[in-house]
Amino acid sequence: MTYRLVIPCALPGLNEYIAAERRSKYAAAGMKRRAEAVIAAAAREQLRGVRLTGPVVMGYTWVEKNRRRDRDNVAFARKFVQDALVRCGVLRGDGWKEIAGFTDAFAVDRERPRVEVTLEEREVEHDAV
Repeated sequence: MTYRLVIPCALPGLNEYIAAERRSKYAAAGMKRRAEAVIAAAAREQLRGVRLTGPVVMGYTWVEKNRRRDRDNVAFARKFVQDALVRCGVLRGDGWKEIAGFTDAFAVDRERPRVEVTLEEREVEHDAV
C-alpha cells in the first residue's frame, strides 16, 4: 500500500540549519522543532490512523520556489520528516528495519513550494549475511 503526504511549504535546508547552530545552541533545536510541528500537523490531517510497522520506501519530491538551494542541501530535511513521522506514530522508527530506502526528485513551483512524500510499504526482507 502507498500513502501520500504533502507538506505545504519548503523546509529548512542544511545551510540554514548549520547557520542556526552557529548562532546559538538553541536556535537549531528550535528550527527543527518548528519544522517538525508543520510536518506533524500535515501528517495528522492527511494520514489519520496510518501506522506503518514494516519497512517502507520513502519517495520525496522537493518542490522549491527556485533553483537557488543545492539539491543535497534541500534533501537534508529528510531528517525532519522522518523524525516527525516517528513522533506522530506513523512510523515505528527511522532505522534500517523501518526504512528500506528513499528516493529524491526535485521540481520548481514559484507559487507553491512544498514537499511531497510517498510511503510505500514493502514486505519484510531478511538481511543478507
